[in-house]
Amino acid sequence: MHLTVEEALSIYPLSEARLIAGSKGKHRIIKSINVMDAPDISDWIKEGEMLLTTAYLIKDSPQDASALLQTLNRRGSAGLGIKLGRFWDAVPEKLVAEAEMLNFPLIELPFQFTFSDQMNGLFRAELSRSTSVLQSMMEKQRKLMRFALRSGRCGPLFDSVSEVIGYPLAVISARGDAIYNNSEYSAALLLEGWPWQNRNGRFRIGDKVGFRIPLLQGEKCTGYLLYCSIDPLLLPVEESLFVQGAELISYHIHAGYEDYFEHAEHREFSGLLRRCLSGGLSCNDLSQAAARLEVTLLQSPFQLLLTDTAATGESRQGELLRLKEEFIEHPVLREMKAIHVVVDEGLLSLYPAGQHSPDQFRELINDCFHNLKFGKGYYPRAAVSSTKVKPEGLKEAFAEVKECMGMVQHWGAHGNVVHYRQLELNLLLSQIPAETMEKYCNGSLRGLLSREPEYIKEMLHTLEVYLDNDGHVNETAKKLFIHRNTATYRIEKLSELLDVDFKKINDLMRLKLVFLFRKMLERET
Repeated sequence: MHLTVEEALSIYPLSEARLIAGSKGKHRIIKSINVMDAPDISDWIKEGEMLLTTAYLIKDSPQDASALLQTLNRRGSAGLGIKLGRFWDAVPEKLVAEAEMLNFPLIELPFQFTFSDQMNGLFRAELSRSTSVLQSMMEKQRKLMRFALRSGRCGPLFDSVSEVIGYPLAVISARGDAIYNNSEYSAALLLEGWPWQNRNGRFRIGDKVGFRIPLLQGEKCTGYLLYCSIDPLLLPVEESLFVQGAELISYHIHAGYEDYFEHAEHREFSGLLRRCLSGGLSCNDLSQAAARLEVTLLQSPFQLLLTDTAATGESRQGELLRLKEEFIEHPVLREMKAIHVVVDEGLLSLYPAGQHSPDQFRELINDCFHNLKFGKGYYPRAAVSSTKVKPEGLKEAFAEVKECMGMVQHWGAHGNVVHYRQLELNLLLSQIPAETMEKYCNGSLRGLLSREPEYIKEMLHTLEVYLDNDGHVNETAKKLFIHRNTATYRIEKLSELLDVDFKKINDLMRLKLVFLFRKMLERET
């Protein structure tokens, strides 16, 4: 039973009774009702229990009556109902005054109704209320189920859950940002006591009650769902509906249909960016929308980053969201205020350009990969576009990262984070027939290829490292773990065998092409 004293006094035949003291306590909750028929009843009273009596045990002792009242109030009793006409014709004034002082509901019961009449009336009312609540619950559960079974991106998720469950709500991110709030309370008021523990529970909001649930993905808390201004008399089964709503929200967030923890302006821009890249919106229109939403990334030089993993299905969505969170939380990358959006090709990020060199930017992304500790086979790859200075370059940048990603996945070269400039020459040279590449390589290396296989292997490796280090002998020696004089001797010998001058750019370019062609031929094979 979960009725207030005030509600109980509106139910027949208790409606014929009269509250004679303690009106300020009329909001006490009646959880059960009992009849006083033993001298030590006060020792057994429970919190929220209402007691009915004929006053037989206290009729001759004002002290006992006062002690009973004190004990009931101390134990959290909901109230005391006294039936007049049998032993008392009126409740003593001192007892009425004391109940008034304690704000303890004291009720004068009519003589013509038995205690069982009073109790049955309350039980019938509670049964009717519980039945109505359960029917409402079942209908809300059906609505939540229909909502959960929708595929793809849904409408406004938080609005829908709030509408179905019937209470205003707020969503707080794991960083303490109020992402959504349709309640009457400010974010500052809702965030009192932050940070919170990861457990369900009621909390106070001013003079009202709320219910807070952590949004969990495994053991990780991604945020909190707050139901505001709830009915304090909610049944436990009604609280379970709150949990179902939280689980639904957690599922949609984990599935990656939308980034609900982004600010509304960024979320709207992300949707427009998807439309633009799919051909449904021009770059000029996107630029105008960005200015309206105060997203300034397209107004200065920018670059695109495309990230993907080998995972599939829901696992892929989860990994991409982990990457996005890491990018957002990274101490350096977060200062760049990028926009991240999940697309069919992976996680697409729009970053400002020029703040870091290409090598530095690649290292920052690699740092994020290392922090996340990806399992074997799931380690991500990323492609970075060249810098674009106008919004019209957005689609070109997108084509670059897709082409670059496709080449990296096919060839597996240049590490886990590749800049488009690194593969730009490869993309151009890939149009040359394999026979032409092979003929070029054999002709350029003819003076070396007639030697012993082990010698050829050693010298080619030395040459490749030398070229990769831009012709610096010291760096070449370090990478090969040999003495500088040994490296110098090998380079001089290669110059003699191949008939090249390593001080001439044309000769260096020819040899660089040799190794590019060799790698391309090996991968094709």
